Amino acid sequence: MPSSQIVAILAAIASFFVITLIFSLIYIICRITRKNRRVAESRPRTRAVRGRNRDTSTSVISVSESQLFDPSLNKIEMVDLVKATRNFSPDLIVGDGSFGYVYKARLATGVTVAAKKLGPDAFQGYREFKAEMETLGNIQQHDNIVKFFGYCATGSDRILIYEFIEKGSLDQWLYDTSSIGAAASARLPLSWRTRVNIMKGVAKGLEFMHNLDKPIIHRDIKASNVLLDADFEAHIADFGLARTIQESHSHVSTQVAGTMGYMPPEYIHGATTATVAGDVYSFGILMFEVATARRPNLRIKGEDGRDVRLVEWVMNMVSQNQQMKLLDARILKDELNKEEVHEYLSIATFCISEIPKLRPTMKEVVNLFDQI
Repeated sequence: MPSSQIVAILAAIASFFVITLIFSLIYIICRITRKNRRVAESRPRTRAVRGRNRDTSTSVISVSESQLFDPSLNKIEMVDLVKATRNFSPDLIVGDGSFGYVYKARLATGVTVAAKKLGPDAFQGYREFKAEMETLGNIQQHDNIVKFFGYCATGSDRILIYEFIEKGSLDQWLYDTSSIGAAASARLPLSWRTRVNIMKGVAKGLEFMHNLDKPIIHRDIKASNVLLDADFEAHIADFGLARTIQESHSHVSTQVAGTMGYMPPEYIHGATTATVAGDVYSFGILMFEVATARRPNLRIKGEDGRDVRLVEWVMNMVSQNQQMKLLDARILKDELNKEEVHEYLSIATFCISEIPKLRPTMKEVVNLFDQI
């Protein structure tokens, strides 16, 4: 055999062994990598919230996330809630919020509750869940604040359980928005005396929150966050945006929040911290809304034909001594007392002062209601 052929054969054999060796090394590396990945994935995670960038809106929450919550809070098992809500049947939906639905449920103990099931992929929904746990779940009960019964945190599911409030939200009674969970039905208009009593109840609830050892700012006082029981007593609800003021009245969150139409002017004009004075302003706007049955975030045609905000329209009417004309036309005239209406609107006007320091405290507001 010529030497050239022998060299060629040896070269081919050497190439074969080199290629075989390379593929063997690649195979071994892949096996090791897969094994390490399985080991890493099998380890329990102690922190479940993953950060997100500005282009995403999801977060992942593991089962062990519940370990981060106050162990003194009542944890309700998912299997019990599935039974109580008939597997979260649409027929039991009694409301919907920014980040999920509210179901009417009857627990095995016989207690009827409202279960707010937050969307599993909503990052802001998770923040609201934590906020309610850290505020509503840790304050003593008050007649004008919805009672918190417990929570469920399983996998990515986050559910908050409250007392069930029979009459629904104030928003529904002002505008008859009942279209979820039951057939819409015409409601009798709220009497003037009932409206005043509702607002006095909201004032008492806020007074309680603002005067705790660590005051709580609700940050989203509005008609849909006030629930009415069988006696039309008010219960402040939805503490998803609430924040606790820590020592020296510094704030946990420097971000303002709320709903357009109810937000105080300092928030809109660039203020960076939420304050109790912001709640007072929102309360004043709610007083206007309850009296007029007009939404604060919608424009109203003023006397001069211009489209104006509710607050501007009411202030113009008050300045012209036209208080009785701005009231909800469904309120029976024979139950109205002109002096009482003027006093009510004076309190509201006091609350919506442009300068936060000039607004009353909620304790002062409650005292003013007692004098009506």
